Amino acid sequence: MAELSNLSSSPSEESDKNVLQKHVAFFDRNHDGVVYPWETFKGFRAIGAGLFLSSVGAFFVNIGLSSKTRPGKCPNFLFPIVIKNIHLAKHGSDSGVYDSEGRFVALKFEEIFKKHALTYPDALTEKEVKAMLKANREPKDYKGWIGAWAEWTGLYILCKDENGLLTKQTVKGVYDGSLFEHMEKHRVSKKKK
Repeated sequence: MAELSNLSSSPSEESDKNVLQKHVAFFDRNHDGVVYPWETFKGFRAIGAGLFLSSVGAFFVNIGLSSKTRPGKCPNFLFPIVIKNIHLAKHGSDSGVYDSEGRFVALKFEEIFKKHALTYPDALTEKEVKAMLKANREPKDYKGWIGAWAEWTGLYILCKDENGLLTKQTVKGVYDGSLFEHMEKHRVSKKKK
């Protein structure tokens, strides 16, 4: 556990995070630079996921990413995800919107909609999301296929609009980490009414 202490983020460190780190940092509920399964669970609940999706998501996300973000370390059965190393957990068969260092690649983001948004130029239907996932598959990259499917299916379930569309603005918010904050604030404001 010693390697996980003293990872708190200062405001200047927050601005130094790349977009992939910002995406993951939402789930770091205590802001210590490490995401544990119970924090992932709370993060999923904060954005409106049900108990089942939150539980399954926390289990698989943390088990799947923990060891990759802690290279050379002994296994930790609390399955922490170290945010500063999240780029090491990037999987294959994805969109390529995050590069190998976790930076946003605008060209790849635009490519999603140019290639796959056939019904509406700034939104994806469920069928188009499935077609994109199939097109992004790398041969025999079964873990990557599952990872991409889980990410995009969860995104579609939680974020499709009333017309069943996943808008470009929503997808961009996922990549830059702003969507989760927005969803949590929206959910909290709805509870107050």
